[in-house]
Amino acid sequence: MGSIDQAFIFLCRRVWEMRDKRTDGWPLMESPYSPFLICQAYLVLVKVMGPKLMRNRPAYDLRGALVTYNAFQIIFNGWIFYQVCRLTWFKGYSLICQPMDYSYSEDALQIIKTGYIYALSKLIDFLDTLFFVLRKKESQLTFYHIYHHVCMFLTIWIGFRFISGGQSAFLPTVNTLVNVGVHIYYLITAMGPRFRKYLWWKKYLSVVQILEFLFIGVHGSQMLFVECGFPAAVSWYYVVQVIVFFLLFKNGHLKSYPQNKKDIDNEKNLNWELNFTK
Repeated sequence: MGSIDQAFIFLCRRVWEMRDKRTDGWPLMESPYSPFLICQAYLVLVKVMGPKLMRNRPAYDLRGALVTYNAFQIIFNGWIFYQVCRLTWFKGYSLICQPMDYSYSEDALQIIKTGYIYALSKLIDFLDTLFFVLRKKESQLTFYHIYHHVCMFLTIWIGFRFISGGQSAFLPTVNTLVNVGVHIYYLITAMGPRFRKYLWWKKYLSVVQILEFLFIGVHGSQMLFVECGFPAAVSWYYVVQVIVFFLLFKNGHLKSYPQNKKDIDNEKNLNWELNFTK
């Protein structure tokens, strides 16, 4: 058993040596244990501590906080989307093969700085779950919601630490653009029932999210057939995660979608909202 443990430790050290050393020393990026400890704290907070603290308390009315939070997320994700496009797509980014640039050029450093901000944005996304806990919306704390938040943070952290740029720029481009639409939806929802009539386009947003999974999966899988210096393990990880996300999303969507007009018009029934996560 000891030899297996030693081999595993050796493998982990070898993998860690492959990290992008330009980001050594950056906050939350120095240790490979950091993202797992953060996710562990998140799970304890939303599954144990939060529900326990709210057990004998009334649900908080967070309409003002939700409006502010979603407005911020719209601007923040829009800014990241623009920065990624400015640094990649507007400069001849290749959908088929965009090699990694590990240099210290100005463009390369700007890309990893934007990637760092994008990784931190996944920490901010954890507030979605905290709001559900404080509003006692237990039905929204689905396995998909929590799994998606944890996996997205881990995926982006690992991607940033090892392959920040190159082919990886496709994911934040699509994801931040979709997030803008998602948070516009949540913003209008948080503004109250009288604005719900403006959410007629919700069903199209569901289609957009499904297309997001499809595009990311196809883009990631092509690296299995194109020699571009992109790790095959990462491509397989993308494909598997996209399939899992799609299946969980589809299952959650079918359960949460309103069955009749009465469900849609009922002010107290907010469970028909898609269990969107970024």
